[in-house]
Amino acid sequence: MTTHSPQPVRRGRGLTVADAMDPCDYQIADDKTVVQAEDILRGAGVEYLLVRDHDGRCEGLVTRAGLRPFLDRPWDGERTAISATSHQRGPFTWPTMGLSLAAIAMRVKHLSVWPVVDEDGYILGVLTADRATRRLTVAPTA
Repeated sequence: MTTHSPQPVRRGRGLTVADAMDPCDYQIADDKTVVQAEDILRGAGVEYLLVRDHDGRCEGLVTRAGLRPFLDRPWDGERTAISATSHQRGPFTWPTMGLSLAAIAMRVKHLSVWPVVDEDGYILGVLTADRATRRLTVAPTA
């Protein structure tokens, strides 16, 4: 659940999250099991999955590292739903948030990936710390 409303973009005020976000092709429902998430992660060769709730809204982000404790005990991984794991949860960023502010927030929160959602909480993509840094260090073209 987000606690602040996204702010409108002010023209001429710099880059926004929308300028640096990437689509996220891999998602999983929060009622799927840890083993199912690991299968997707392994098959897709990715390090994280966005987690959707029963309404399709972003619920969080799960990583391979976060699943590891459950996978060490196979009987847990087969029965444990993603929603029961400790994983990155909101608040999330919005496409209209200033990119430099988002980059600072990611550093403070020690996030390498941050879900980007619309005003209703539906997944739009992800912002990675690497991509944000690269976009901020590239000189704007006139």
